[in-house]
Amino acid sequence: MYQVTAIGYFILSLLTCFIFTYELTSGMQMDLRNIPIVIGGLYMGLGPLLAIISIILSGFSGFDDEFSANMLFYGFSALLLWLVSPWFIKQKSPHRILYAVSLTIIMSFITLIYMEFSYPLDQKLDVWFAYLLIPGTGVAMISYIIEFISKNLLIREHLVKSKKLEVVEQMGAAISHEIRNPLTVAQGFVQLLQETSTNKETQNKYLSIIKAELESAERVIKDYLTFSKPALESIEKLIIQDELTHVLKILQPLANGNSVKISTEFTPKAMIQGDRQKFHQCFLNVLKNAIESMPNGGELVIETVTTRTDVIIRVRDNGIGMTKEQLDRLGEPYYSTKGSKGTGLGMMVVYSIVRAMKGKIEVQSEEGMGTVFQFSFHQFIPEKSFD
Repeated sequence: MYQVTAIGYFILSLLTCFIFTYELTSGMQMDLRNIPIVIGGLYMGLGPLLAIISIILSGFSGFDDEFSANMLFYGFSALLLWLVSPWFIKQKSPHRILYAVSLTIIMSFITLIYMEFSYPLDQKLDVWFAYLLIPGTGVAMISYIIEFISKNLLIREHLVKSKKLEVVEQMGAAISHEIRNPLTVAQGFVQLLQETSTNKETQNKYLSIIKAELESAERVIKDYLTFSKPALESIEKLIIQDELTHVLKILQPLANGNSVKISTEFTPKAMIQGDRQKFHQCFLNVLKNAIESMPNGGELVIETVTTRTDVIIRVRDNGIGMTKEQLDRLGEPYYSTKGSKGTGLGMMVVYSIVRAMKGKIEVQSEEGMGTVFQFSFHQFIPEKSFD
């Protein structure tokens, strides 16, 4: 698509040069066709195509000696540009500009020599000065613009690749850290079972710990798979009140253990469409984080509001809140060896699921003052049937 657009641009430029010509003498016209031919030939390898079009357009003025000269000159120029183009592209940016300008000046010089022998010219100095300066300056400006844009595109591409590599490295560190910890614990208790003789009760206790740690590692892997493949497996109608009540029942023991009071204010019959299992996973992560942010107790408030088009779910806690850095990195992986807890994988999953369900997330938080998550989903309104 890019190459087709470029070909169209150069052909249009060539036509424009033929339309806007300057007549020096009777039968002798000057134009700027060398500019698109040189730029297109060197940067895109379009020398033969543009030269053929130039020769054809020259034929509309008649098949005379000038046409024969044009055919010979631009035929040779096309061959030269086609051969030089691969070598030209490999050169450094300043050299490419210099070579393009030099070749344009040489082509203009040859044209002027032909004109000297073929047509009597008035004000020769002005003609030589203009025809050597204007095409060369035009090529210099266009070449500089091309090089400038190419350089910026390369820098942008490099930054995108660097950002992707950074995210992959951080995610790898985060996942390996979260998986290594439970596996290390499980491995330690397996060694205890192998090396020491323990009674049945102690064995069952150790096996329970091993099972819990392996389940923890499995959850991390499951979160990663959800993040990497967030596509919804099944779309169904979800009654928000029922789904959030189900999630809260699962988390109630954790809330009791942290002395967290849960308050709810649900809009009846508010519905959205989405994947039930992923919706549960999303809010399990959010509500679990909210409860764990209040280790000394507090209040967790979940409320829903409906607008004409959306269902809004707000989750508010009065926990430890987040720093500005943590707030900025929500939805990204993070891992620190300086004691910061967590990997960010859980919130990455939350953001991934909400995006897959075409929802939005807004977060407000202040360190020591709690956090408010606001989720917006398109409201599902059942069609009314009239009997």
